[in-house]
Amino acid sequence: MMKTFLAGVVSTLLLATAAQAAEPIKIALIDPLSGPMASAGQPAYEHLKFAAERINANGGMNGHPVEIVGLDNKLSPQESLVQLQKAMDNGVDFITQGNGSSVASALIAGIEKHNRRNPGDERLFLNYAAVDPVFTNERCSFWHFRFDANSDMKMNALTDYLAGQKEIKKVYLINQDYSHGRSVSAQARKMLKEKRPDIEVVGNDFHPLAKVKDFTPYISKIQASGADAVITGNWGQDMTLLVKAAADFGLDAPFFTYYGASSGVATQLGEKGVDRLYQINEYYGDFEDPEMAQRQVDLYKKANWDFYYLRLSNMLDMLKKAADQEKSVNPVVIAKALEGMTLTSTTGELVMRAEDHQIQLPMFISVMDDGMKYGAEGTEFNFHKVARIERDDVTLPTTCRMRRPK
Repeated sequence: MMKTFLAGVVSTLLLATAAQAAEPIKIALIDPLSGPMASAGQPAYEHLKFAAERINANGGMNGHPVEIVGLDNKLSPQESLVQLQKAMDNGVDFITQGNGSSVASALIAGIEKHNRRNPGDERLFLNYAAVDPVFTNERCSFWHFRFDANSDMKMNALTDYLAGQKEIKKVYLINQDYSHGRSVSAQARKMLKEKRPDIEVVGNDFHPLAKVKDFTPYISKIQASGADAVITGNWGQDMTLLVKAAADFGLDAPFFTYYGASSGVATQLGEKGVDRLYQINEYYGDFEDPEMAQRQVDLYKKANWDFYYLRLSNMLDMLKKAADQEKSVNPVVIAKALEGMTLTSTTGELVMRAEDHQIQLPMFISVMDDGMKYGAEGTEFNFHKVARIERDDVTLPTTCRMRRPK
């Protein structure tokens, strides 16, 4: 037994050593790393570096260490294209981004243009959070893979849950005024009408992205509407300031959110969010799995950020699986290997659907609770699981007609 143990240790050390000796595989994160939305980009950057350390300790990608490069786009599509070119000029083959579908749209177009003009020098876009459904429907691209449920999938799961909450009769919608927010609003109205036609939508507001400093006027309108619940796809600073204004105003209506666990929410809201702030996400704050619990502890200790982006870990695990399986780190080879790939995650089996490159996965409804073993942001508050929506119930059809390279 001791010989077997020592052999395993030696094997692991050899894998790690080989990975360190090979040429690094660079993954560039193009996201807001400064400014009002840095609270969304910075934790993703730290999570990626943290996940890459684990990948590298296990042999990297086909023996190549993974190196994460952070590039600040200031939430600008134009600046994102500048950073994309900078990344490609520096030999980066894999681009990842998640904050802002307007940015993702520009990156998809930029990478498609580059790949069309430079056969043999293709780059791949790994989308971890830009959830506009068009990217895996009418605008689907062979060079784009989404590792988060799209906006429609999340709303499908959320409205399934809301359909069972009979006390909710009036809903108010408030969203950021760009493609993602518009999609959240449209699908909320459509799906609620199908699943709970008795629910009345009593308000439907849009506000500028990352511009509003005081949401009190919006909260006042929500209060006056008599809404039993609020649905929002807000993220980053717009999420934190929205729910803080609601708490300060004394609004009792629960919030059903896409990004209720955005950085700063637990600290700003505290007990005012308990049993009132809900989130639809691929994970939750109970950390029932011991390995995930340890990652939460280690990441917070290392970088002062919570383990929020399970999808980023899943993304790197899929990349490693593709590279090791194909004995290659070529982006085209990796892309073909990712199509239809399955991955056993802590939440169950995930599938990267080949038809549109949209991950298929279970989703969870969670609500802020106190006395949590693994509190967010050093507090006692985190999101406790209240419902699981199975992968097949989250899944929606696609209109994608993908063109693949020969």
